[in-house]
Amino acid sequence: MDLAGLALPLLRLLPPETAHDATIRLLAAGLVPSGHMEDDPALASEVWGRQFANPVGLAAGFDKNAEAFRAILRLGFGFTEVGTVTPHPQAGNPKPRLFRLSEDRAVINRMGFNNQGLEAVRSRLETGWNGIVGANIGKNKDSTDAVADYVLGARAFAPLADYLVINVSSPNTPGLRDLQRREPLLALARAVRAERDAVMAANPPPLLLKVAPDLDEQQIEDVAEVALSAPVDGLIISNTTIARPESLRSAHRQEAGGLSGAPLLQPATEMLRWLSRLTGGRLPLIGVGGIASGADAYAKIKAGASLVQLYSALVYHGPGLLTRLKRELAAQLRADGFRTVSEAVGVESNGGR
Repeated sequence: MDLAGLALPLLRLLPPETAHDATIRLLAAGLVPSGHMEDDPALASEVWGRQFANPVGLAAGFDKNAEAFRAILRLGFGFTEVGTVTPHPQAGNPKPRLFRLSEDRAVINRMGFNNQGLEAVRSRLETGWNGIVGANIGKNKDSTDAVADYVLGARAFAPLADYLVINVSSPNTPGLRDLQRREPLLALARAVRAERDAVMAANPPPLLLKVAPDLDEQQIEDVAEVALSAPVDGLIISNTTIARPESLRSAHRQEAGGLSGAPLLQPATEMLRWLSRLTGGRLPLIGVGGIASGADAYAKIKAGASLVQLYSALVYHGPGLLTRLKRELAAQLRADGFRTVSEAVGVESNGGR
């Protein structure tokens, strides 16, 4: 058993947020060995003109302050995403605010965009890296001008990040999800896009919207319309859910916050499939929510995702999950006659791309 395998049972004995912070420190210090092996060529793809060695990324929320992104890439992720970052540092919500639902292979968090702020994160990204790193931007809790906050994020990270994400879907910042309504979302996306283009007139990073899984039919149609008319370059589907399925068994199931992990797999994948049909394959989509195996990732890809992200499953399976997941995904692609992951994108929603 390697160091990471030994550390996982010990980390589970710690409170969830303490374990998370310890993991970040271990990664930042280089104490977790690289699990990276040469990726199967079938997993390689080009999205937004960028070359991805594999389609599996680490979702935002893990490396909020860009302290461990280089080590994360060395673990074998195809890409990673820092943040959510707000213009000013903020402590987030009171603790405890992170809960393991072990019986359900799930997590509930109400972190509240705790982060060190734009300047601290930017300084770490300015030193460069090998791989693909996105920057996820948000608004401060006490901000009176949400659009201005996102514009500041775009100004800071457009010259640095490989892609930008407008996060309007966390349930843990009051009023944030109201920005997903059609008119506010369109105004926000256009303002951030304009700032990005002003900062990076040549080769600007792709701009993505990250949306909630709890939208109703009209809201989903609004998101698709905004995405195509703003326009943005992609969607991330989805953030955590405020729903509490009756199947949950953990004692923490009624804690306030966003639920992620296994219970999110089906609803997030259904929403992904829906938005893939509404956008007609015109936008690359990133599928997130409940991925814990190659089969889960493959389901997202067939539903319309060009790329996928995971996070909560690592709490239960550790970093060894990544190697297994990529191996399973490559095997399933070949079993179905696909030479590359790109050939399988959207085959169950748009008949393929």
